Amino acid sequence: MRWLRPFAVTALCASLAACSTSPTGRSQLLLLSDDQLNDMGQQAFAQYQRDIPTAGQASHRYVQCITNAIVDVLPSEQRNLDWQIRVFESEQPNAFALPGGYMGVNTGMLNVATNQDQLAAVVGHEIGHVLARHANERASTQSATSLGLSVISSASGMQTPGGQQLMGVLGMGAQYGIALPFSRRHESEADIIGLDLMAQAGFDPRQSVTLWENMQAASGGSAPPAWMSTHPNQGQRIQGLQANMDSALATYEQARSSGRAPNCQRP
Repeated sequence: MRWLRPFAVTALCASLAACSTSPTGRSQLLLLSDDQLNDMGQQAFAQYQRDIPTAGQASHRYVQCITNAIVDVLPSEQRNLDWQIRVFESEQPNAFALPGGYMGVNTGMLNVATNQDQLAAVVGHEIGHVLARHANERASTQSATSLGLSVISSASGMQTPGGQQLMGVLGMGAQYGIALPFSRRHESEADIIGLDLMAQAGFDPRQSVTLWENMQAASGGSAPPAWMSTHPNQGQRIQGLQANMDSALATYEQARSSGRAPNCQRP
């Protein structure tokens, strides 16, 4: 996938008045309606649940407990999204987020994230994708560079050719691509947003590093799976997390002193 260079993004923003700023202060090109994308996320999530078996209630309660604790620290406007999370039966240690707050975690991830704090790093990361509107940015960039801006005007109908193209861009087509192969920049940004969110919620941010050490061990030094092909490698992610750890630990200590102490029971 070809991504816009910064000067091209600036030019498009100037001509289309379509610039926004991510939670980390990064300039973004957002050409699409959030309401439209949220509806598409909801439909894709419903279809995924029809096609892929979900785990038992104990696993769902565990993941939901962690999600609730993180969502609770969001500003009211963000907290009022239709946040939903499900656990899907799959050995692949993966998770995903769709526009509108629809998220999934595979049972394989529960084997790698061995406690609530490590899983909070995963959930916080996925929430970070939603808050930073990465799906909108990815679709907008792809539309501007490859599909043409005509896709945007035609994508209001899910069954139109334009709508189907845009579904593919979002990773919601027939093959799902549910890992949403965001750019490395998006993945790193979601890591940092998630680190701060988990700390605000009272989860130990140091466990985010342990999570990626576990991922390294689980991979056994082999090449990363296809869904990670656009992601930073584990070492890069650990470096990024460690660079922001002092701030996260200060936030964590403040959260704990104010009484935020999640206690989500692992099944």
